[in-house]
Amino acid sequence: MRMQWENLTMLHWRYPAAEVQALLPKTLTVETFDGSAWVGLIPFHMRVDLPLVPDVPRILHFPETNVRTYVRGRSGESGVYFFSLEASALVSVLTARVAYQVPYYWADMSITEDKGTVRYQSTRYWPKPRGASSDVHVEIGDPFAPGEATDLDRFLTARWALYGDVGPWITYARMFHEPWPLHRAVVASWDDQLVAAAGLPQPTGEPVTHYSPGVSVRCGWPRLG
Repeated sequence: MRMQWENLTMLHWRYPAAEVQALLPKTLTVETFDGSAWVGLIPFHMRVDLPLVPDVPRILHFPETNVRTYVRGRSGESGVYFFSLEASALVSVLTARVAYQVPYYWADMSITEDKGTVRYQSTRYWPKPRGASSDVHVEIGDPFAPGEATDLDRFLTARWALYGDVGPWITYARMFHEPWPLHRAVVASWDDQLVAAAGLPQPTGEPVTHYSPGVSVRCGWPRLG
């Protein structure tokens, strides 16, 4: 499957590793940086490109927001583990739940751009907890210069695989895309319930924030991880 991930913001907060590990499947181990686990809130616009399928807005083009952390599986391979993924296209929610064994939720969502800022809003429809919401307003800054990204920037953004779980089994799928073209960004305001809805304490303090205009992605088929 080929996709475009566009107009994307990454907000990350530190968490004690034990708090995050308690929510993971037993065969996955949380990755840490500087002694902490990191939890991300990632809103963006998704475009799905399917061979021989017409370009259908609202079904193949839609806002998405995910809550995630970073893990290693039994093989030692690094990847993303999603606590939740909100999307406004119900067909895509149902398809992704079956195909990739990841916890997609159907939500009312919007993305609004205005003079160097972007605002992401989401309110969950299904499944529970119904009404969990997120409202993030970001000011977009200058792009990173070549070689400017720090080790933490790379830890939070350079991820090339995802883990899913179905019953006792863990799945693993590779993602293929160029490195993110990163911009500095500042959160003008945020009011989020999605991280807490995943079972984590409500994040506090200013997040580490990145913005990207987007990348083209090819998603591999899941296999047992």
